[in-house]
Amino acid sequence: MIKTKLKKTGKYLLRALYVFLITLAFVLIFLLGGIAVLVKGPSSEAKSLFVQTVKETSAAGFLAHIFLSDDEVNEIIARSDVEDYEVDTSLIRIEHSGSYVTHDRPVKDTSVDTSDETGQSSAAPEEKKDLEVVEVKGNTYKGTLMIVRDPSRVILGTPDAYGSDKYGLVLREMCKKHGAVGGINAGGFYDVNGSGTGGIPDGIVIKDGELMWGQPSTTSTVIGFDKNNVLRVGWMSAQNALDLGMRDACSFGPALIVNGRPMNEKYKLGGGVNPRTAIGQTSDGTVLLLVIDGRSISSLGVTYDDLIDIMLSYGAVNAANLDGGSSTLMVYNGETVNSSAYLFGERILATAFLVK
Repeated sequence: MIKTKLKKTGKYLLRALYVFLITLAFVLIFLLGGIAVLVKGPSSEAKSLFVQTVKETSAAGFLAHIFLSDDEVNEIIARSDVEDYEVDTSLIRIEHSGSYVTHDRPVKDTSVDTSDETGQSSAAPEEKKDLEVVEVKGNTYKGTLMIVRDPSRVILGTPDAYGSDKYGLVLREMCKKHGAVGGINAGGFYDVNGSGTGGIPDGIVIKDGELMWGQPSTTSTVIGFDKNNVLRVGWMSAQNALDLGMRDACSFGPALIVNGRPMNEKYKLGGGVNPRTAIGQTSDGTVLLLVIDGRSISSLGVTYDDLIDIMLSYGAVNAANLDGGSSTLMVYNGETVNSSAYLFGERILATAFLVK
């Protein structure tokens, strides 16, 4: 009797296994068919968007190589020659640095004379918040923008040390370590197959005017603030960055807007549809910290060109793309304010732009 029941159970399990394998086979065939249509179909834009999207992920990059050669993939994701540009600091006029009160309390803007001919005030001074967190929405994405009107409050958060045997910190820990009210992830880091520990940053790291990581000759797209609290973006060596008086900087890119000019003016920057993090600065010094959710039904993500449109809409004069994907995150008052694409909580980061 027992043997008969075991045989029946075995048959059911075997049938279930067959059904599972057949279903899996159909899913794989459907997936491979879809990829084939994208990369071998008539639309070059669809092929480019698919390749750039998957190549920007740590786990799914191999999908781009199923129907395309390495040379074809490299040709699609290759960036154009780095353009020689330099931030014109005269375009940024910081009038309120250090004068805003902290912790999201409103302050009065007295920079505009509202008095009438009798010398009496004809209107109440406009009230501004030194820090605002607002929702950003588009047709296929949603995200969060942190607006910081005093750029001196924005610093680069780092762990105590870097190295192959060191670990970075999650964003909440970065905020706690540096006494910050919030912030976003910043530069990239060594992250083979999504297993990076944040101990080895990409490019360089400058903190408080000192080179924490990289060599003076290390060249990359550097993003950070100089000692006058101006956001600088450019392809340069670590030594060039130090000579410019950079106080806090990391590496990533590409540059999105330089001196009011969008970097996709001549051609699209592209990039896949993914979660994104970006930083920008307006002409009055206001810093824009942006995160866009992605890889979900409610928000697919954005391309570099979408980031440019968003930053321009908020008046950015200079802006750059930061590390995105599963690293994209914003924290404010100890709480995560966006939806992380990372399946295991929060990524360990090498750097973060924080607001004190």
